[in-house]
Amino acid sequence: MASVQLYDTTLRDGAQKEGISFSVADKLAITLRLDELGVHFIEGGWPGSNPKDVEFFASAKDLSLRNSELVAFGSTRQPSTRAEDDANLKSLAGVGVKTVTVVGKSSELQVTRVLETTLEENLSMIADSIGYLRAKGLTVFFDAEHFFDGFKTNSGYALRCLEAAAGAGCLVLCDTNGGSLPDEIAASIRAVRERTAVALGIHAHNDGGMAVANTLAAVAGGASQVQGTINGYGERCGNADLCSIIPGLKLKMGVDCITDAGLAKLTEVSHYISEVANLALDASLPYVGSSAFSHKGGLHVSGLAKWSESYQHTDPARVGNRSRVVVSELSGRGNIIYKAREMGLDLPSRGEQVKRLLDQVKSLESRGFQYENAGASFELLVRRAKPDYRPSFELVDFMVVVERRRRLPTSVELEEMLSEATVKVKVAGEIIHTAAEGNGPVNALDHALRKALLQFYPSLAIVRLVDYKVRILEESVGTESQVRVLIESSDGVREWRTVGSSANIIEASWLALADSLEYWLLKQESDREKGGKEDG
Repeated sequence: MASVQLYDTTLRDGAQKEGISFSVADKLAITLRLDELGVHFIEGGWPGSNPKDVEFFASAKDLSLRNSELVAFGSTRQPSTRAEDDANLKSLAGVGVKTVTVVGKSSELQVTRVLETTLEENLSMIADSIGYLRAKGLTVFFDAEHFFDGFKTNSGYALRCLEAAAGAGCLVLCDTNGGSLPDEIAASIRAVRERTAVALGIHAHNDGGMAVANTLAAVAGGASQVQGTINGYGERCGNADLCSIIPGLKLKMGVDCITDAGLAKLTEVSHYISEVANLALDASLPYVGSSAFSHKGGLHVSGLAKWSESYQHTDPARVGNRSRVVVSELSGRGNIIYKAREMGLDLPSRGEQVKRLLDQVKSLESRGFQYENAGASFELLVRRAKPDYRPSFELVDFMVVVERRRRLPTSVELEEMLSEATVKVKVAGEIIHTAAEGNGPVNALDHALRKALLQFYPSLAIVRLVDYKVRILEESVGTESQVRVLIESSDGVREWRTVGSSANIIEASWLALADSLEYWLLKQESDREKGGKEDG
C-alpha cells in the first residue's frame, strides 16, 4: 500500500481496559499528543453512551488540531425503530464532528443469538443508520463487528452486511474476539477486495496474541485503514498496538503512514499515555519499552560495540528510544566497559581493572545484589574501584531499636511502635554520632544518617526517597532468607536507583540508602566541577 490511514481508538476502545478511567481533561491531553504524533483519526468516544464523552466532544471543539480529525463512535439503530428516532444516531449527528464510525453486526450467529433479531432486520439497521448519517452530511466509517468469525460460518451473509453499508467511506473488518490468524485475515481481506472498491480497514483484538500480525497481514492484503490503541490498551487482552503497527508499517513495509518526526515521538507518546492512564508500562513492549533495546548477555554487548545492528533489528532512535546495556552476572567485559562509558567513565579494554570489576559484579550478584535497575550503585562500584576515589562519607556502624510502647491517653489502652536508629559516620576525618526516631526502622536510619550529613552537606535536604521495594530471594528459607532492597530517590530533577542485599533486611536497606546519598553527593560535586570549568 502506498498509504495507510492511522485510526486511534485509545480514548474509546482502549479505555475499556481494566484499570483505566480517563477524565475529560485526560482525554483532551491525550488528543493533543496523538495529534502531535500524526495519527489521521482520533476516536474520542461514544457520545450516545455516557455524559463524559458528550462533555469531551463539547470541550474538544476548542482544540486546534493540525494533523488529526476527531471521530465519534456509535452503533446502528435499534431493532424495530426508525433511524431518525434513534437517540444514539441523533447524538452522533449532533456532536459536532465531520466523521463518525458506526458499529454493526456482520455475523449471522451474533445477529440471531445476541442481537436477537432477524438477518434481514440487521441489514436494514445497517443501511438505515448509514443513510441517516450520510443525509446529515457526515462521512461514515462502518465497523463490521465479528466480521472474520461471521465470514467463517456464513461468508455470504457477512458480505451482504458490507453491501448494506453502501455509502460508507471505509468498511472496517473487525476481529472482535481476537481469535483469527494472519493467513485467515489476509484471505478474507482479498475475498472482500474482489467484491468492492470501497476502502477497507482492519480492527483487530489481541486475544490470540496476533493483533499486530493480523493488522499487518490485512494491510498486505489491501486494507488502507488500521485501527488500534497506544500500548495495545483495550478490553480483555487488548487491541492491536499502534506502537508496534506504526513502525512495522513505516520501517518494515515501506508504508509512509507517519512522518519521520512523528515516528521519533512514538516512545515519548507511549510513556506519556501510560502515565495518564496510571498504568506501569510493560518494559518489554516492542519499539517503545525500556527493555526493547536493552542488552544483557556479554556476547550481545560485544557484538553491539562493534556493529550497532548486530543485535538490534532497527535503530532505536528512529522511534525515540535508545540502546541500553545491562550489567549482571551474565555480563562480559564489554558490558562493564560500555556501561562505564555511558556514565562518562573510561575503562581500559584490556588489563585487570575490568576483570576485577566483572568478578566483583558476579560475586555480589551471587549474594543477592542486582545492578540491572540500580545504575547508581553500579556507578559507585566502578568509581570505588579507582585508586583515587574518595567517598564523601564513610559508614562506621549503626544500631536500630524497635520497641512497642504502651500509653493511656484516656480510658482507651493503645500501643505504638517506636523505631530509633543510632548512626556513626566519618566525614572529613571526623566521626559523627547521631540518633533519630522514625516511622519504622528504615525511616529512622534515614533520619539519623541525614542528621549527621546535613551538618556538612546542607543541600542534601532536597533528596527524598520515592520508592522502596523488598524482594525475598529464597522463599523456602522463610525468615532466614536473603533479601534485596531497591531504593529509588529523587532531588526533584533527576531520579536514581540503588540496591542493597543481606540476610538482614535492615542492613540491606542501610546499604541501599547509603549508596543513594553518596551517589547524589558525587553528582553534586561533579556538577560543581563542570560549572567551575565553564565559568573559567
